[in-house]
This record gives sequence, structure tokens and C-alpha cells, in this order.
Amino acid sequence: MAPSTYYSIDSQSGVALLYLSNPPVNALHPSLLSSFAENMALLQADASVKAIIITGDGPSAFSAGFDIPQFVKTQSGSGAKLPDVNAMLTALVENGPKPTVAAIKGSALGGGCEVAMATNARVATAKSVLGLPELQLGIIPGFGGTQRLPRLVGIQKAMEMMLTSKPLKAVEAKNRGLVDVVVANDDDLLPAAKQLALAMANGTTPRTCALSKTDKIGPPMAARAMVQLGRMQVAKNTPPGMKHPSMCLDAILVGATEGPEAGIKKEAEVFAEVVQHDVSKSLVHVFLSQRLTSKIRGVTDSGLRPRPMKCVAIIGGGLMGSGIATACVLNGIDVVLKEVNQKFLEGGMQRVAANLMSSVKKGRMTKEKYEQCMSRLKGTITYEGFDRADMVIEAALEDIGLKQKIFAELEQVCRKDCILSTNTSTIDINVVGAKTNAINRIIGNHFFSPAHIMKLLEIIKTDSTDKQVILDTIAFGKAIKKVPVVVGNCTGFAVNRVFFPYTMAACLLVDLGVDPYRIDKVIKAFGMPMGPLRLADLVGIEVGVHVGGQFVQNFSDRTYASELMHRMRDGDRLGEKNKKGFYNYDAKRRATPAGRDVEGILAASGAALDAKAANTAAQLRQIKQKVRSFSDKDIVDFIMLPVVNESSRVVAEGIVDKASDLDIASVLSMGFPPYRGGPIKMADLRGAASVRDRLASFAAMFTPVGLGGFFEPCDYLQSCARAGVTLADGRSALGTQMARL
Repeated sequence: MAPSTYYSIDSQSGVALLYLSNPPVNALHPSLLSSFAENMALLQADASVKAIIITGDGPSAFSAGFDIPQFVKTQSGSGAKLPDVNAMLTALVENGPKPTVAAIKGSALGGGCEVAMATNARVATAKSVLGLPELQLGIIPGFGGTQRLPRLVGIQKAMEMMLTSKPLKAVEAKNRGLVDVVVANDDDLLPAAKQLALAMANGTTPRTCALSKTDKIGPPMAARAMVQLGRMQVAKNTPPGMKHPSMCLDAILVGATEGPEAGIKKEAEVFAEVVQHDVSKSLVHVFLSQRLTSKIRGVTDSGLRPRPMKCVAIIGGGLMGSGIATACVLNGIDVVLKEVNQKFLEGGMQRVAANLMSSVKKGRMTKEKYEQCMSRLKGTITYEGFDRADMVIEAALEDIGLKQKIFAELEQVCRKDCILSTNTSTIDINVVGAKTNAINRIIGNHFFSPAHIMKLLEIIKTDSTDKQVILDTIAFGKAIKKVPVVVGNCTGFAVNRVFFPYTMAACLLVDLGVDPYRIDKVIKAFGMPMGPLRLADLVGIEVGVHVGGQFVQNFSDRTYASELMHRMRDGDRLGEKNKKGFYNYDAKRRATPAGRDVEGILAASGAALDAKAANTAAQLRQIKQKVRSFSDKDIVDFIMLPVVNESSRVVAEGIVDKASDLDIASVLSMGFPPYRGGPIKMADLRGAASVRDRLASFAAMFTPVGLGGFFEPCDYLQSCARAGVTLADGRSALGTQMARL
């Protein structure tokens, strides 16, 4: 059934009930809004109607806001033309001849909240929530929200709600003036709304028109002062490239100082501008893409049904294994935790308890819930209890021989339908299962640390993995509140492979004489949570040496084998592990640049590059002169575009099902800034040709010293640039065969 509205009229009372209908959350599709305008006009003109109640169809929502997929079409210019929603809400809902009441059950968010605010009164169930989270999508409220919310709850609270995107629960909404009546349960909602609607129709209760209210706005000078405080918060907490929060405040201020008509006009102008910003396109892309990762062609559309994972066995109770166990017990899954001896087992059990107790201390969990979670956890130093397991997750050391031994044993002690998975971040899944006859039910479950907090679960399938196993693992990831991303089996899988150039490019800059702390500062300003050298300290220098070596071995044509990490390791600068790396760390892990402590190591690594390029010393000197004059933008391109290049290869090879899966994986694992959309989205907004040309210029610069391959644009990127298609659409547009998925 197409999104629409429908209504009924109680002939005895004269109260009309108008339903917003677009299951499951009654999103405001353009067709629904057109139907809403048409039916509101009919009801306002119907002489038999005394009052109108607006509510959501179904049990879960009044309306969760505008239909986001349709919003994407609006951004691209291909969507249906919207009616003038602001004019319609003002004329037919707020100021029509018949009073209106919003009967709210569940969520009234974004455009849904704006529709509710346009009514003359709002009745909500106690569990309902109301809010304007549009800024999360890089836009501002566009249906009058910047004008009505300040008049209902006051400028300060309205700014807080919009800038933080945090909704209000019904009781607080009533206390603030956003809701008029709160009822205890769903059955009381419509009777209470009907009573209030008739009271307004009979004149015993006054109608409230939000745009006409001035009591919570105050004089213009006070409004300017409050908005200025809001601007200070925006400047403090918002990345430089995000303009829409400040522009939202512009609309609020115009309405507060020049009146609602001017405010509505300003809101429309700002909305029309920000909707075309790259920030909005990126944030909407992330919002939608995260909801698509669990849809995998040939798997989730195969007609199979996922089996529940009621019991999971975990091998290894270290930081990773205990984090995985925590995520499981938190979500109602029984866990059998295995360690090699009693001492290690007790340590693992204590880590799970500490993870849970941290939530108790912060007030996020009751002591009763803690006890329930711990009751789901059983420990063993044998394989006792593994016969109950629906899935095993191996989280032992990154040792091929050890893992092969474990999986051979698992094949003997587990049920024949038990999924056997490994948390490896580097080892080929086929190699892990090479000594079993169970390769069809072996899969990678790559968690990111801390596993009970980080949202991404990278699921690695092989050519032999059963569809049922993939489907079950996706469902398991969702059950423990992770975002599952299915990837193919290759060196580094998806995330680690895509980001190997991130650190290598930074090492190359350091070897060429660029200040390492400037590099980190620039990349953090770009939006990453930390720069590549600070990240190397966090991960561990020894890990970086090991993983980097694998990429040099497997991708020798496009890697830079710096000696920097090796010399840091040999100099006992291991990162946070021993509180000294590129940075020095205090007891609270606060980092300060190591400066002189690493000068000798940096110089020696640079000298090693000089020695390797001895035959092209003059060309290397020229490169150093150019690099040392790099702008911040040059540094960002130098480090991030090789990441885009490798991302293009991953898409071309079919390592991910969809390009957007790689973007989401990058955002959720590496902290790639959501407002840039991910490596592929960022590149597509810039244009494949622009990315290709910039990489080609770096390649030309470094070819004389034998390092051009690190930057050479890959075939897929060049093909997309020539054809004028996006990297996201290149596989289908160019007919590239999908190699693995």
C-alpha cells in the first residue's frame, strides 16, 4: 500500500481521526504529505467535523520523520516535488477553522515532531519521545521546527534539543511545554485526545498556536544573548567543515527577533542550502548505509532463515575474548569461556565482571542485571560445555600453528552444525581451517577492541563458507548489537587492508623530514580521532611491524617499507604498551609528544631512505623540498588518497558486497569522520577524476626514486574517472565481474 493518510469521522461527537500511514514508523513520504494536505483540507471544510485528531497508524510511532530514501532523491533532484509543507501546516493544521490535536504514541521525531507542534495541542503516552534530530543528517528542521520549538519550550532548551539531537521523553516534554497531556497507556490516548479536541471546539479550552506564542521567546536582546551562547558551544564542539549547526541558529535567531514569518522564510532558505552540502550527503549516506550492511546478495535473499545463537563458546579470555564474552552475556547469550589454565581463566572471568561492573558504577546497569549477565558465563580449562555451543569464537594468539591445532580439536568436540569462527585480524581463514574437514562452517568474526563497545563486526567468508553459516553469523552480530559487514577473504580483509597506506604514507612523510606531530595534528583536524602515528602507539608498535610486514610481502608493488617502526621497536619505543612511543604517556594514558626522545630514531629512519635512494639523491632532495612545503591539504591528500585508492581495489575485487559497506566499516572501526561519508563516498563527492589526477601527480613526483607505485591510481579508479561514473557504481556501470561476493 502506498504511503498515505486516511480518516474516519465520529458522527456523534464530530471528531475526525486522521491517520498517518506508512509502516513501520509512518515516515513522511512525499505521497503521504500530499495525501495529508488533501485530507486536512477536506476535513477542515466538512461542516460535520468539529475537531481533528492526527495520529500514527500502527503500534510503534506517530511519525519518525521524513522518509530518508526519498530525501536522497530530493538531494539529487530526482524525487517527487513536495507540497509547501510549512504553508500547509500553518494554514490547515495550526490556523484552520477546526482545532487539531496530535495523539502521539511512540516516536514523534523530525518532521513527525514538526507536524505535532503545528497542532493546537499534543497528547502523548508516557513512553513516547519527541525531538528534532535533523542535525545528525547534516540538515536543519525544515517544517517549521526552528520556529515552533523555541516558542513551546524556550530558546535555550530548543537549541539544546536541536544541537544535540536528543529527544525528550513525554513527561519531560510536558514539563517543558511541548506536550499538553500525558496518559499512562495506549488505551487512554485517543479518549484523552478526543476530550481535549472537543474542549477546544466548544471553547472551554483555548487553542494554542505555537507560531503566535511569545512568552518563552523574550525580548530580542535576550534572544541574541542566548543564541550567542549556542554559537560558542557550536564553535567548541563542531568540526570546521560543518556549517549547518550554526545556520540552524541563524534561523532560530531570525524568528526570535524578526517574527515567525521571517523565521519560517529563513528556515526554508537555510534548509535549501544545507541539503546540498557534502556534509549532509555524507551523513545521510552513513545513516542509510548502516541499515543495509546486513543485506547480502545471494545470502539474505536466498530464502534461508537464521538460526539463533543461544550458546557461544569463546577460546581465550584476554582483552578481546573477555570483551566478546561481555557483548554476548549483555544480550542474553550463554557463554562458555575457555582458557589454558586456571589462572588465565580467572583473569578472563574477572575482566568480564569488570566490564559489566563499569556499567553498574556509571548507573547504566542495575546490580540485578549484572548478576543475570554473570550467571550466563561459565568458565573451563577443557572443552567441557562445547557440545552445547551453537558457535565457537577463537580469540587466541595470532599464531597459525596454534589456531590450526585449536580448530582441529574443535571439529572433534563440537556439534556438526556448530559454526567455527576465528577472531583473527591477519591470517587467511582458509589457512586457519586447513587441518579440518569443516571448512564450509568456518568463518571469520573480526571484532575491534574493546569488543563490547566497538560497533563493527567484520565477518569474513571464504569461497567455501555455507550461506547458512553467513546468515547465522549476520544474525548473531545483530543480536549482540553490532553492525555486521560481510567481506571476502584476503590479506587484511577489508578494514586493515584499506588502511595499510594510512600509516605507511605518514612514515614516508616522516622519513622525508616532515614533523610527525604536525602530521597527526593535520589528520585529526581532517576528522580522524587521532593521527596515524598516535594510532600506531595505541595499536602497538610491535603489532604495526608484524601487520605492516604482511602487506609489504603481499602487496610489494604498492607499499612503502619504512624502517621507522622497526627502529621504534628496536629502541624499546613500543607505544602505549610501555608508555613510550611517538608519544610519552602518563599513568592516565595522556599523551605528550616524545620530541627529543625520538629524534635519533627519526633521523636514522630518514637516513635509511637516503641510502636506498643513493643513486637518485638529487631527485630525492627535490622531493624533500616539495614535501616540506606541503600545505595541510597536501598532507591530507598524501595520507588519505592512497586509502581511497586501496578502497577502490577492494570494491573492484568484490571484497565487499556494496561500496557503502566499506564506508560504514571505515567509520565504525577507524573512526573515519561520518560527515565525510567514508573513503568511497568522500572520493565520489570529490570526483573520481580529481582523485585520480591528484594520485597521479604524487606518483609522478615519486617515480624517480622508485616509490611511484605507492600512489599509482588503480585500474578501477582510472576506469571510473574515464567513464565519469562514481566509484560506488563502477562495478555495475562498467560491468566489472564480482570476484568473491
